[in-house]
Amino acid sequence: MASLFESAACGAFVISSRPRYSTLHASVRALGSCDVKAFSTSISRKRQAPRAEDSHPKPNRPKSKLCKDADDAVKDLQDGSTVLSAGFGLCGVAQTLIEAIGRQGAKDLTAVSNNAGLGNGGLAHLVQRGQLGRMICSYLGGNKELEKQYLTGKIAIELSPQGTIAERIRAGGAGIPAFFTSTGVKTYIQTGQIPIRQQPSEDGSGKPEILEAGKPRETRIFNNKEFVMETAITGDVAILRANKVDKAGNCQFNYTVKTYAMIMAKAAKVSIVEADEIVEIGALDPDQVDLPGIYIDRIVQATAEKAVEVKKLASKGDTAENNPGQARRNRIAKRAAKELKDGYYVNLGVGIPTLAASFVEPGVTVWLQSENGILGMGPYPESEDQIDPDLINAGKETVTLLPGASTFDSSDSFAMIRGGHVDVSILGALQVSAEGDLANYMIPGKVFKGMGGAMDLVSNPDQTKIVVATDHVDKNGRSKIVQDCALPLTGKSVVSTIITDLCVFQVDRKKGGLTLTELAEGVTLEDVQSKTDAKFAVAPELGQM
Repeated sequence: MASLFESAACGAFVISSRPRYSTLHASVRALGSCDVKAFSTSISRKRQAPRAEDSHPKPNRPKSKLCKDADDAVKDLQDGSTVLSAGFGLCGVAQTLIEAIGRQGAKDLTAVSNNAGLGNGGLAHLVQRGQLGRMICSYLGGNKELEKQYLTGKIAIELSPQGTIAERIRAGGAGIPAFFTSTGVKTYIQTGQIPIRQQPSEDGSGKPEILEAGKPRETRIFNNKEFVMETAITGDVAILRANKVDKAGNCQFNYTVKTYAMIMAKAAKVSIVEADEIVEIGALDPDQVDLPGIYIDRIVQATAEKAVEVKKLASKGDTAENNPGQARRNRIAKRAAKELKDGYYVNLGVGIPTLAASFVEPGVTVWLQSENGILGMGPYPESEDQIDPDLINAGKETVTLLPGASTFDSSDSFAMIRGGHVDVSILGALQVSAEGDLANYMIPGKVFKGMGGAMDLVSNPDQTKIVVATDHVDKNGRSKIVQDCALPLTGKSVVSTIITDLCVFQVDRKKGGLTLTELAEGVTLEDVQSKTDAKFAVAPELGQM
């Protein structure tokens, strides 16, 4: 057994191993002022040509993890570094540290994050300053400046599904170089057809000039199913925000702040946490520590105010009255709610799918899963005083929790999803084909928002039923129900049921083909035929939505 000795004089601990093993001495030094080594040495740890006995790893631990402020914590950040930036939307972003990086001025940074913030919040602060040369993300959202810089060739963007990013980071922190996943099979992710860097063509054709192409994935068959290989992500530095941190670096995170914080801290050479509250060692219950201090190198006091991206309160009254658009969306959502059975675990996409939760029948209990780390999501807050900036849904809207709810990080969330533990997933669509192909994240050359978690949500359609809830036609009157998708696929042969404002189709995923099974009130078969591009069969007895 190893023996543990405490020195009362210096506050150090020495661990001595059994004699038959090489002796290991490790000390936890008394905490004092922040001891910041240059990133060029503490991160890359470059050494002179060593003697044989010097080639063994040498831990480089500071005397204290506390830094006087955020500027002190990032002052040695180098140009070209890879920064893992935790948070989801504006929830849980390390805004204090991001603003310090802006003042510090490091350029040509590679940022890894779910998305790039909004306005001056999150990584948008660095986008506007031109400090990012590359991003790995799943969703651009409303960051118009980032989209503009990408479409004009000023920044490279590697789009990666949300759950894949989480697993790539988790793998990097665990020392796993690569893994295989079903997410992205038969899509542009597999073929590498999403350009990483592009610019407008000079010939006036409207077709962008590809400056850096995407990377095709290696594939392999396991159990008669195809998978793509994804490589791990590691970073030079991780920046994250926590609720409480003790001076040893042990962290506690509130609610959906957990998303990427813990996995990113584990995957970086230097991890910096800004904390709402810094407490003494021993003040945190060991059983309530979300992230052990071994993963944290620097600690600063958070000074930036927390931001709410989408402040959403519970609706008062019937908003569908005198609003044909809302009435149409409600009609789709009411029918979608019938797919949610008692006891089901369900994931609802942004937009119309989210409305389905409002129409679940009385007495039916469903557990709503949100891919940013909630199981047991409740309704929108009733009032302003119920809003918590640390508690949002996948649409970045403020929400509440139901009794029995739990929160967790993104790697756990997508393990639930890819592993088939979610019973039903309801998503929106740009196009759905007669074979159940889904396209819902990109219009090449026009709309470049990213797939978010959608590819992960449809990655296991044999165990999770995939339902599409969408308008039958787009804003230009073109059918969304098509024979073959012309847009980049989110998933191949994944959709089981299509619910629109006009009707319901069931999809034969194995053989291909649609069957019309229900019509909305006042809608005729001829109406559906005239507005549907895909061929379809008609059930012997048509029901009513």
